[in-house]
Amino acid sequence: MKVEATMRLSAPIPIFRMFDEAATRAFYIDYLGCTIGFEHRFEPDMPLYMEVRRDGMVLHLSEHHGDVTPGGGIRVEVDDIDALHAELAAKPYKYLRPGIEPKPWGTREIDIKDPSGNRITFCARA
Repeated sequence: MKVEATMRLSAPIPIFRMFDEAATRAFYIDYLGCTIGFEHRFEPDMPLYMEVRRDGMVLHLSEHHGDVTPGGGIRVEVDDIDALHAELAAKPYKYLRPGIEPKPWGTREIDIKDPSGNRITFCARA
């Protein structure tokens, strides 16, 4: 007899460490086009914990020392990598000018790093 599961798991939400709030906002909001889901500080001079999102991509960004180690990475599937590339190339962000790289495993990818060294690889099947 098969028992129906009543519990479902959601997609994980990665947490990236951030060090410079202004640079992080410029990267995620202005450059990548994310919106802020929420922001939280325990007190005005305490570290920031925030959520950014764009379409189905949701990330949490934390200034808290113990939350995560800087330099993590994620892969984000994109349905039109050429459109994403054109959008990013049209923005005046002086720190990045990424290209699209075809990979031997059958994807085309845009690999970028945020101001804290966290890597986001946008990928699409070739």
